[in-house]
Amino acid sequence: MERNLAASADRADYLVDLSNIARQTSIGGPGDRSLHRLRLVLQGLVRLTGDPSVSVYLIADSSLLGGQKHFTDPAEARLLRRWVTAGLVEEVADADDRVLEIAGMTGIQVITGDYYVDHRPDHPWIQGNTWQFLKPEPGRKGSVRLVPLDMGVRTQAEISRRMELSALKKQGLLTSARKPLIDVVTRAWRCPEARCSLYSVRSGGRVLLPRMRRGVPTCELHGTPLLDDGPRPGAAQLKAVIDGTCAARYTLDEGSQTGIGRNPGEGGIALHGLLTAETAARVSRRHVVVQIKGGSVVVRDTSTYGSRMRSAGKRGELGAWEQLPPETNRPFRPGDELELAPGVVLTRSGRRFPAELADAWRAEAVRTPLPTAAVAETRLH
Repeated sequence: MERNLAASADRADYLVDLSNIARQTSIGGPGDRSLHRLRLVLQGLVRLTGDPSVSVYLIADSSLLGGQKHFTDPAEARLLRRWVTAGLVEEVADADDRVLEIAGMTGIQVITGDYYVDHRPDHPWIQGNTWQFLKPEPGRKGSVRLVPLDMGVRTQAEISRRMELSALKKQGLLTSARKPLIDVVTRAWRCPEARCSLYSVRSGGRVLLPRMRRGVPTCELHGTPLLDDGPRPGAAQLKAVIDGTCAARYTLDEGSQTGIGRNPGEGGIALHGLLTAETAARVSRRHVVVQIKGGSVVVRDTSTYGSRMRSAGKRGELGAWEQLPPETNRPFRPGDELELAPGVVLTRSGRRFPAELADAWRAEAVRTPLPTAAVAETRLH
């Protein structure tokens, strides 16, 4: 295999997301991680190009070498370490970021099975891309063939959801079944260091979620176990989108009832500073009221001019606009859009931020309970 490995990206014909390929169980037989899958990919690439000397640049995240026990053959872990030392593999903290950085700058084709959904805000060129990515698929008699990977166009709600899962994964807050650790996410936490407010729900809206280390919620700054500070209070984030551009964000707390409009008065959200005089004239002083209770968000039209709403489906696709009945509570879920006037839209943030994750995941847990073993591993001793 080494004859096909380039020592730098500018000398390579293709870029390989090695962390993804080595873990891709659809090819190369069973096992958590295997370099045999890379060998099959290289053979498939030679068949595709007709060039026995075709070269690839390998990028892997540091977690790939997380112990020999993860590899089908322990000798492969030693071989991979030798490649890293020899400069034949670029080892980084986050392979996805590096792969996309190089691909975006150079236009080189990438061999991967990843759709990089959560990276699309930073790399919008991925949306709709049909030519720059190749995916390994099982071929005849155990071989591998490389086929174009249509990246498709993902909705903002889908992207936000994947970003949320990615953030939870980095904190060690997902089970092997990619479900959140409910017993941790639904609790507030506090660092025993008196001056540390990274996790305190009393310090404001931008509260970090804990990092799990050896099954214990831990402060990233001080490395000490966190203290359970009770149930995490609910909250939600709204965005004001003016003429298609997000002009402002607002975090609303559990139990709040907030008037939103041109100038709704004390405790409300005034939009007049974001609007032209002509547009402001079409927005009522107190156009809608948004209420958060028990983790649910509802909106009520209180305007003179009326409001329209459209709801996001399971995959984030938006339905048709509907007139909002006056003085009637209506559920306002992530991804939904509420139009106060042409060009003036309120929307629930598709991504659920730490302040509102607890209630969202608690509801998910009710619908799909975690296996007993998964719940047990989150218990604090």
